[in-house]
Amino acid sequence: MGMLDGKVGIITGAGRGIGRVEAMAMARAGCDLLLNDLGCSLEGEGNTEIVDEVVKEVQKYDIRAIPNYDSVIDYKKTKEMIDQAISEFGKIDIIINNAGIIRDRMIYNMSEDEWDEVIAVHLKGVFNMCKHAGKYFRARGKADKKFSGRILNAVSDAGLLGNLGQANYGAAKAGIASLTLIAAGELKKYATVNGIIQIARTRFTTSTPQLSHLIHKKDGEGFDIFHPANVTPLVVYLASDSAKRITGEIFRIVGDKCWVLRGWHDANCINNKGKPFTPEILAQKLKAELLRDIPKKQTMMEVFSNLVKM
Repeated sequence: MGMLDGKVGIITGAGRGIGRVEAMAMARAGCDLLLNDLGCSLEGEGNTEIVDEVVKEVQKYDIRAIPNYDSVIDYKKTKEMIDQAISEFGKIDIIINNAGIIRDRMIYNMSEDEWDEVIAVHLKGVFNMCKHAGKYFRARGKADKKFSGRILNAVSDAGLLGNLGQANYGAAKAGIASLTLIAAGELKKYATVNGIIQIARTRFTTSTPQLSHLIHKKDGEGFDIFHPANVTPLVVYLASDSAKRITGEIFRIVGDKCWVLRGWHDANCINNKGKPFTPEILAQKLKAELLRDIPKKQTMMEVFSNLVKM
């Protein structure tokens, strides 16, 4: 008996990489699936045969699966995607927001289109799916008090820690992290909403110069740390009924390591004792007191490098 027996899920960006291995894992766990993908290259061009192949693969696990080729950018099409799954399967239980593209460029070279396209696919795409799924989950939850839907959003250290050349992608992923926390509160009665940083060997990571030399490495015992399949157990678990009380969290999973993260928080404070600050006082105290002895900022490259050293 699978952990997701009887469930129905939608996975966006299911044609390749992490989306594909998520589809395989959820199918093995017994979940019927609508798999969405444009079949795009990293630059946004491609064909629909990619997701058709994944549909055939997951059907080998004796589950029902159908393809969808629409863009998550399109507000109306994402509503139609939800409707398609309900029409085919009678319900939806799980949404996995994984669709994405990259247009890496230093900010002084980045074009407006490169910014807009990445923000649209990642951030607006997740909003579109959360909006339409959230409305459905709310209606279903009001009718059945025992029901709780699942929304899992792909986040990235590029958004939480920063990564050079990815202002558009990082800003989108940071936005998704905030959207996840807010949606978790707003949908608390009807669904759980969590974010996952899934570090694995994909087209994204192998095409990122800072990461390409690390992403193929194994640990001292020969364990393939960055194999995409390593991230799927967390996805299956968080999509299951066993995780019904876990919401509003951001997790990172890679290899044999799993973290829970906490976002912005107070690091230090200076007090001007009932009087407004002046620029002169801040010039005196900001460096000497406010920024003194605070924890060093973690970087994305430190995360990756430490994984290889472990």
